[in-house]
Amino acid sequence: MSTTRQLLNSVEVARFVAHGFLRLDGIVPREMNEEALGVFATGLPAVPYGTPVPEAFPEGSFARRLVELPAVAGALESLVGADPSVDHHFVHTREPHEGSAQPLHADALIDVRPDAFDVQLMYYPQEVTADMGGTLVVPGSHLRRTNESDTGRYQNLLGQTRLTCAAGTVMLLHHGIWHGGRRNDSETVRHMYKIRFNPTLPQVRLWDVSDLDSPAVPSELGRTFPWYEPATGRLEIHNRIRLWRTLTGDPSFDIDHWATRITNRPALRSQA
Repeated sequence: MSTTRQLLNSVEVARFVAHGFLRLDGIVPREMNEEALGVFATGLPAVPYGTPVPEAFPEGSFARRLVELPAVAGALESLVGADPSVDHHFVHTREPHEGSAQPLHADALIDVRPDAFDVQLMYYPQEVTADMGGTLVVPGSHLRRTNESDTGRYQNLLGQTRLTCAAGTVMLLHHGIWHGGRRNDSETVRHMYKIRFNPTLPQVRLWDVSDLDSPAVPSELGRTFPWYEPATGRLEIHNRIRLWRTLTGDPSFDIDHWATRITNRPALRSQA
């Protein structure tokens, strides 16, 4: 297994900023996936809010080895830095033919931070098939500020995705993404292990920025999604511009002058 540091590049981070999540398909080795089922059955100790990763997950523990996999560690470092703290962790289990689906929600109350975000890791140790339910995610919803389950009345949004994946898949999500666990209509118990990470340093240029000037970056940031309204959907792109300016430390970044137009204040310049 490779131990090379695997930071994300600028295009991948821009894709995360646009979509609100990143998939790492099948990157956890088979033996760890098999081990995970026993670990989850035994139970995991609680972790106090704000605990540094080395203290939350002792060396050699399953969770520590999971987050130190090169692809996982590199992606986390690229998004929340090399030394994040653990907000909480939890194993979500869905029994066969279990009840109703979880309502659509975001894992936060209204979050007005313009310069920081948490990342939630979701790990699937088993293959997730369509009848197992999986996690439903609404791409591009993470910067539309809502309060927890305010979106719960929505049943389906155009362009939503319901996860099916290979065993050993990891998803990294912006904490504001609209999502929900679907009901399990299969004969198999389904597990998903979630860890929420809090940044402990400014989230500025943490990734491999060698491709920062690639034309693919604004292309990713300008992407739209089927559920966006014609007018207010444009605000999502504006929100991404603001976030990208923060992440890159470049206050001049823009797409088609959208942000520049509404921050133009000649009167303030003339008073200087």
